[in-house]
Amino acid sequence: MTHVLKQLMLWLGIEKNRTSHSEKVISAFGAMVGILVTILMTKWLSQYIAISTGSELLIIASFGATAVLVFAVPHGALSQPWQVIAGHLVSAAVGVTCQYLLGATPLAAAIAVGIAVVLMYYTRCIHPPGGATALNAVLGGAGITQLGYSYLLFPVLMNIIAILLVAIVFNALFHWRRYPVHLSRLVTEPVQLELLSEDVSLTTEDFNAAIRELDSFVDLTEEGLSELLEKAKQNALLHIEHPEKISTGKFYSNGKIGHTWAVRRVIDEGKEGSKNDVVIYKNVAGNDLYNTGMLEREAFRQWAKFEVYEQNGRWLRLS
Repeated sequence: MTHVLKQLMLWLGIEKNRTSHSEKVISAFGAMVGILVTILMTKWLSQYIAISTGSELLIIASFGATAVLVFAVPHGALSQPWQVIAGHLVSAAVGVTCQYLLGATPLAAAIAVGIAVVLMYYTRCIHPPGGATALNAVLGGAGITQLGYSYLLFPVLMNIIAILLVAIVFNALFHWRRYPVHLSRLVTEPVQLELLSEDVSLTTEDFNAAIRELDSFVDLTEEGLSELLEKAKQNALLHIEHPEKISTGKFYSNGKIGHTWAVRRVIDEGKEGSKNDVVIYKNVAGNDLYNTGMLEREAFRQWAKFEVYEQNGRWLRLS
């Protein structure tokens, strides 16, 4: 029976939640405060906006889902300010347009959600509640549809401003929470460990321990985490040599993980084999971003694990 139950949990995607009880309570309280302030702030602002607004327009339902993300998963990629701002506004614009062209019909609603997803992909602002914002613009009733494109300003933009302000202030009250997540990189000093060797074998248990220390919900299953780790290891085994040639204009990575990872672009170099055989570089990603420096060619080659290139905002190893 226990085996059957475990298999059922796996099929349903029920994962063990390792966040502490206090973290769960903080997330719930943050969501409650966020929604309350959003409603009250929007109600107050509505007094100064020349739009006929009913109580149902103070907040749209999709912001309940946004509250879950920014307070329960504040470090998640789908929760960041750009995702919230652009995800809702892009989706709202799509929904209003589809309603205007096709009417408040099931077809218009379906097309609105589909187009919203595509545009959120291309504008790098995937935010699941955005789909509900687009849907609401089509099927939200006369009180919504009569607003036309004013829907983007009120209530959508007003709701966005209110909930983001609360998310920034509320999460700042707890030192392990930072919103936007980039703040955690600015205020957290990288831990320097004295290791006997560079070759450290990462395991699933290491990742799970790190997640436990974060004490924050991580939107990735254990199976997905293990698969990601295994693929990373396989990829690392394919290229273990330092680059033979260092060339101006090329990008090189030190192959590290975390705060010590960096990508450097060679901006100039001396004549190979001469007394001035040095490489001048600029850090373009990771540690010491935008800093420039100079190393002897062999020293730079030993620093560089492999050549990389950028694609869709991600740095990939050059085959």
